[in-house]
Amino acid sequence: MDPQRLNTELEAAAFRRLVRHLMEDRPDVQNIDLMVLAGFCRNCLSQWYQEAAADHGLAMDKEQARAIVYGMPFSEWKTKYQLDASPEQLAAFAAAQKKHA
Repeated sequence: MDPQRLNTELEAAAFRRLVRHLMEDRPDVQNIDLMVLAGFCRNCLSQWYQEAAADHGLAMDKEQARAIVYGMPFSEWKTKYQLDASPEQLAAFAAAQKKHA
């Protein structure tokens, strides 16, 4: 197999595993906590997916990309899993934003 193609397939497999991990294994992890700790969240992944689609000439809106990353419509995921951010989470998010701005 062509080394470049193999690399692309490995990257795609890792991305699919990350998405599956967030969808199936850890839907309890809140996006705000991902943002504080890692600087990205599910919404970032869906935006990057949407940008990659556009780079390949494919039209995809934000909700379509989010459904791929969340494994369901975003509104459904929010209802099932998203909690209101606590004051501590909001403070940690603000501090992380200042640190990495």
